[in-house]
Amino acid sequence: MSRYPRPSTFSIVAFDPKTKDLGVAVESKFVAVGAVVPTAAARVGAIATQASANTAYGPKALAMLRRGVLPKDVVKRLLQADKEASQRQVGIVDARGRAASYTGNECFAWAGHVVGKNFAAQGNILASEDVVKAMAHSFELTEGDLPVRLLAALSAGQRAGGDKRGQQSAALLVVRERGGYGGLNDRWIDIRVDDHPAPIEELVRIFNVYDVTLLTREDPNDVVLLKPDAVREIQAGLATLGLYRGPTSGKFDAKTKAAFEAWAEVNNYENKLRTDGKVWGSLFRALKMQVAAASA
Repeated sequence: MSRYPRPSTFSIVAFDPKTKDLGVAVESKFVAVGAVVPTAAARVGAIATQASANTAYGPKALAMLRRGVLPKDVVKRLLQADKEASQRQVGIVDARGRAASYTGNECFAWAGHVVGKNFAAQGNILASEDVVKAMAHSFELTEGDLPVRLLAALSAGQRAGGDKRGQQSAALLVVRERGGYGGLNDRWIDIRVDDHPAPIEELVRIFNVYDVTLLTREDPNDVVLLKPDAVREIQAGLATLGLYRGPTSGKFDAKTKAAFEAWAEVNNYENKLRTDGKVWGSLFRALKMQVAAASA
């Protein structure tokens, strides 16, 4: 019997056939669950190990997936070599969307899983089976890319009752080939909330900050044309923040452009700057929110 605390957890592993992204979203009444449960590799697969988590499952599963072993067979092989298999819970999806999950008969109730097309949702010490059902339903019906669908599934699981011991931490890991910082690794999104009374809400907040700062996943139609009314709003906002001293002329002249770029650089938004007479909607809204906070 393991002497380590068991993460009472609900998680979802999933694959996006459009983008080829793979990911894991997880919440738990357990500190820093992101350090224990999720493992993923681009073009290979994603794994969640929980209950009496066996952190060796992640790298072992990825090695087998790389050799072409099916997820259901990966699960079988992991369990065959594990004397404490009855205490384990694991979900696996590969880079073709094939998924498998396992819940040991010694996992604390309620414990179980749902496997569907391109995903597997699992949990233990839950309020009821409605938690994993809600996660599956939300993932299947939510529109958007993989991080949006994973976060929606996590939120749906919590609304359905979540972990019956409460909440503490959450994490989101999404991998994309050369999607990490500078294109030097595949950790496209890797964010965690290690200790918080509302970890899923905090995870969503951090994701939104991470998104506008580092990701390029903008809706091409979500742009603001640099017409006079919009430029005047930008100039007034930059003036409120102390970055622009000039008339609210409505002209995106060199002085306005320099002030706007200075604001973007201070906030690490350099990768969102455009040179085509448009501003990303997300960047425009970020400026407005900052101005509103400064004016409150």
